[in-house]
Amino acid sequence: ADQSPQKGTMALLLAATFAAAHGITRGSNLARSTAARSLVRMADTVALPTAKAEGEPGTEAFKVTFSSDGKPVSPWHDVPLEAGDGLYNFVTEIPKYTTAKMEVDTKAPNNPIVQDEKKGKLRYYHGCIFWNYGCLPQTWEDPNVKGDDDVMGSFGDNDPIDVVEIGSERLEMGSITPVKPLGVLSMIDDGELDWKVIAIKADDPMAAELNDVSDLEAKCPGVVSGIREWFRWYKTPDDKPLNAFGHGERCLGAKEAKEVIAETHGFYKALIEGKTDKGKLWIPDK
Repeated sequence: ADQSPQKGTMALLLAATFAAAHGITRGSNLARSTAARSLVRMADTVALPTAKAEGEPGTEAFKVTFSSDGKPVSPWHDVPLEAGDGLYNFVTEIPKYTTAKMEVDTKAPNNPIVQDEKKGKLRYYHGCIFWNYGCLPQTWEDPNVKGDDDVMGSFGDNDPIDVVEIGSERLEMGSITPVKPLGVLSMIDDGELDWKVIAIKADDPMAAELNDVSDLEAKCPGVVSGIREWFRWYKTPDDKPLNAFGHGERCLGAKEAKEVIAETHGFYKALIEGKTDKGKLWIPDK
């Protein structure tokens, strides 16, 4: 069947993005891997929750739940944000090369990972995502806070901050992984601010060489633009408009990414402390 020009463009962008995503693995070698592993120094005393898949994938019953010492916990509220040495804990919702639109359910008790639904149907991307995708715990994009002119005055999207992890390994859904932030894109989705932190697994073979978005552009050209274009176009097959980006579409650097993470962590703390209306969000009892 013939494709519309828009859908045809989407297919080309997905193909280009696939190539860009693979570029990060070409320069990998054992020396880089050994150096990168030295970055991970998480305290042995920190016990992170374990994830368990329940139900049949591709059904409404499927979910990933979390527990610690046999008790149910939340990947949003009970996982520490910081992993030490400037790293952050990344919760994988959608493994790379998959299409099911999975997300932490912020409104359900203990916030399991479930497949998003729209009009009673499970949601899927129209093409696979080429990076691991998920969120940072204990962050929140406050829908009550209006952004500045750089983000077109958009309000937060009421979710934990998103992360696009660009490393070479496919991470498991529900895994909790220390990552290093490299930059951040200020995506505007349906009028809402939806930050996309670009990060890399701390012990990825390339991690020691990448410390900022400038390093990423120099050593892995096409990755940043691939991410930007993937998220710009991915809703268009559903006849949705293109997503926009603030800051003149520029990818901000690692310093700004950490500032955004700190800001959304501050919004989260205000939420937990009852200083902000939680609406329908599930918050554990104090």
